[in-house]
This record gives sequence, structure tokens and C-alpha cells, in this order.
Amino acid sequence: MSFNNYSVPYPVTHRYAKRIAYFSMEFAIHQPLKVYSGGLGFLSGSHLRSAFELKQNLVGIGILWKYGYYDQSRNQDQTLQVQWNEKIYNFLEDTGIKFFITIHDHPVWVKAYYLNPNTFQSAPLFLLSTDLPENDYVSQTISHRLYDGNVATKVAQFILLGVGGAKLMDELNFKPDLYHLNEAHAVSAAFYLYKKFGNKEDVKKRLVFTTHTPEEAGNEKHDIYLCEKMSYFCGMPLDEVRELTGMRDDLFNHSLAALRFAHLANGVSQLHGEVSRQMWSKYDGICDIKAITNAQNWRYWSDKHLYKARENGNDVLFDDRKKYLKKRALDIVADQTGKLMDPNVLTIVWARRFAGYKRAELITRDHKRFEALLNNPKYPIQIIWAGKPYPLDYPAISDFNHLVNLSKQYKNVAVCIGYELGLSKRLKQAADVWLNNPRVPREASGTSGMTAAMNGAVNVSTNDGWICEFINHGNNGFVVPPVDYVNMKVQEQDEYDLIQLYDILENQILPLYYDNFETWRQIVKNGMRDVEFQFDSNRMVDEYYEILYK
Repeated sequence: MSFNNYSVPYPVTHRYAKRIAYFSMEFAIHQPLKVYSGGLGFLSGSHLRSAFELKQNLVGIGILWKYGYYDQSRNQDQTLQVQWNEKIYNFLEDTGIKFFITIHDHPVWVKAYYLNPNTFQSAPLFLLSTDLPENDYVSQTISHRLYDGNVATKVAQFILLGVGGAKLMDELNFKPDLYHLNEAHAVSAAFYLYKKFGNKEDVKKRLVFTTHTPEEAGNEKHDIYLCEKMSYFCGMPLDEVRELTGMRDDLFNHSLAALRFAHLANGVSQLHGEVSRQMWSKYDGICDIKAITNAQNWRYWSDKHLYKARENGNDVLFDDRKKYLKKRALDIVADQTGKLMDPNVLTIVWARRFAGYKRAELITRDHKRFEALLNNPKYPIQIIWAGKPYPLDYPAISDFNHLVNLSKQYKNVAVCIGYELGLSKRLKQAADVWLNNPRVPREASGTSGMTAAMNGAVNVSTNDGWICEFINHGNNGFVVPPVDYVNMKVQEQDEYDLIQLYDILENQILPLYYDNFETWRQIVKNGMRDVEFQFDSNRMVDEYYEILYK
């Protein structure tokens, strides 16, 4: 196909006619394309799938990571091993487009690959690579590893996504009405556009921004002199950069720059919108921050047979299907860990990116109660953990390995590896209880529980992110009663949440599941119903056009 004067290769729905270039560091579109690490990718993948379903005039721009995020393997003792394996994709098209951008005052060649919408039923996606023979080795490594641990490489990756993506739009002659930055990784595009248009107003009216980070410390900042040295500002003198961005100190804050360049931004849940407005209010010159709650693509994630049985009121078929889904998933767990688990037993799953604030091991901290929970003859349970820690996040890796070693002591505890789209869906089907216990208010949105509910799992969660808009306690899920966390020390907060979680598990969930299954089944169905429309990404991408792109 021709990439001159590119337009999306399907008829566009009239109300979604505005041309959008959607920039993201990662896209989780389908299991075979491993260019994502976690929630941000799961979100942008669902965004592209829903944009395709609704026939929106949107293209995605990302990076073709040669080694992906990493492949999760095991050492001899079952602990985490990080592997970097080259990825080969025969389904990506070479666009024939090659151009150079300046990184570290040096021309770096960029090649663009194309994911055709029909391959995985997603909006068109362009993926950029510097892994070319025309480049020196250091330049080739820019597109090797997602979120590279080397700071200079990471800044180069931000330039590749932002400047490279904006330049690609010119090469394609796509002429976006809006450039949508999903997180601030691509804010270097603003400097490219500033150079192109010659004034800030023209950049501002074309730029919108989605922030995902609910605390200031979590937003990316880099040494402003390093950024200048890396050609991040497209050759603009530092004095002019300071004037343009309002940054006077030695750190360049990517999110703050995005909020000052964009004419509109959004948080990713109603709570996160409030938190973001409050958090950034002390800075001048930032744009208005709306809220558009994250969602996941129902068509891709949900188990249609389970939904059909629910709609038809066929409880026998409904229970049978859920048991089948559990058994199929537990076969994977057995294959990986040697633990034969029982589909008739209440199954708790904690699976997502391993990060400190998500507190993967919270439930294990009260050893006495944990033992009692695992060895309860009247109400048996089994627990599965899975997820990828960032390869340089040593505390998170330590938590993962702690759980691996702990699991060796119990026949009903397992820790899986390879937590990507495929395993994610299976473990959600295995789950009766989807456990989610981040420290409030650290989770901007969190979306794993949405897709869990789409597969007949009940959310048990702390009251954070999207959960605040979803859970009706005891009706479609269970939530730790919120308290004034702001005035609590971290240890107090952890202790409170732990006590409440055990109370919910021991006194509400287990008796319901084993002694009153009719009610339990109804809670499962209520969760499936409530998540189907409100948290389907078709609703979300429609809101992006209605709220952010207006």
C-alpha cells in the first residue's frame, strides 16, 4: 500500500472525523506483539481496538522495541530471571519510510513499520525503529529495550517517540488536527512543532495530554542540561526553552511541560482528575485538566459464553462455563509451577505490574492469619500471583522472589511468570476473587479489575482509581471502607487495609462462596453487567472525542 498522503484505510464515522495522532511508549494490542510493559500499554491497546470498532480517524505512534520489555523467566531456584530475546514479527509492514532525526547533535536514522488495522482489528499503528545498519551501535540501541535503565538512552527514546513521531506525520502527510500524548514521554514533539510553526499558540491548539501519575514524584524529570545535550529541544537555546516552558531550575519536568504546551489535559479516573488538579494547581500556566476514566475493550477481553449464559438466565451453563475457564487456566498454572489446583475451590488472584505501592505481598504480612486462611478445612482457598517487576526495581523483584519462596511451603499457593496479555486473560478467568490493594490514592486508575470482571471475577479492592466509580460493596464487589488516609503514616495505612481485607475475606467472601453460592453468583453477574458498558473502552474513546478533542 502507498504511504504518501496517508489516510486511515476504512470509512470514518462522521462524528469522529477529526484526525488524531496518538503517541504512546507502549501498546498492548495482542499477545504476539510484545511492545508493552503494563497498564499504560493495556490502556493504549484497548484505545486502538475501540478506535477501530467505532471507525475513528486516529493513528497510533509507538516504538518497535527489538527486545520488548523483557522476557520473564526463572533461575534454577524458581526466582525471577530477566531475559532479553530478539523479537521478530512477520505481520508488520515495512512502510519504506526512512528519515533522520537529531539526537546528541548527531543524525539518527529512523525507519517506520506499520500494523495494518485488519491484522488485530485495531486502529492503524506506526512503530519506529533505530535498529538500522545506517546507525552506529549506540544509536541502534535506542529502540532496543522499553524503558531502558540508562538515563541518556531513555531521553533518546523520548526524542524518538516525540520528534520522530511528529516528523513521521509530516512524512505521511497525515496532517493531524490534534497530537494526543498518552503520558508525557513524547512531549519533545512540542519542540518539533514549535520549530515547524514558529509560535507557541499553534502548538498549543494542536496538543492534548493524558496524565497517568497521581503524585508529583512519579512524574519523569531529567537534568535539563542533559536534555539539551541530547538535542531534546530541537536545537532551541536553553534560555528560550526556559522562557517557553517556565522551568527555571536544573530539572526538566516532562509532565509539567506537557501541561503548559497542551490546551487541554485529562486524568484517567474521576478521582485522579481531582488529585491532578490539586497537585498541579501550584504551578502557573497549566491547562485545564478534565477526567476521562480509563476502560478496556470489552470485545477483546470478555468471555462471550459467560455473558450469553448470564443474559439467558441459564445458571447451570453459567457455572459450568466458569468452572471450565478456571480449569483451563489452572492447567497453565500446573504446567508452570507443578501445583495442581482445584477448579471447585475459591481462587484468589493478584496479578499486575509489581510495584511497591501496589503491595503484592500485603496479605502475607500477617503470617498467623495467612496460615489460617490457607489451611481452613471448612473454607478452602488457593492463591495465585503473577506480574512483571521493572528489571531495575530491586525492591519489587525482592517482593516477587519472596512470594516464589513462600509458595514453596504451600500446595495451594503459586507464582506464575510471563504475565502478558495471554496469561492475563487466563488468570482473570481463573479468578473468583481479583485482589487489588494499592495504597490510596496512589493508583491513578488501574484497569486489571475491569477485565477480571468481564471474565466472572469479583473485585476485592482498596478504594482507589476506577474502583471508586464502580464498586457497590456486597452488590458487585467488595471494597475496604475508606478512611482519612492523608493523616495516616504508611505503616498505619498498611495495617488498616490488611485488617479490613482479612475481615472481608474471612467474614463475607468465604461464607458467601461456600454457604450461599446463589448470592455469590449474583454478585459475579452484577459485576459483569456494571463493567460491560461503563468500563468498555468504546465509551472511553467516544469521551476522548467529546471532551478532549472538541
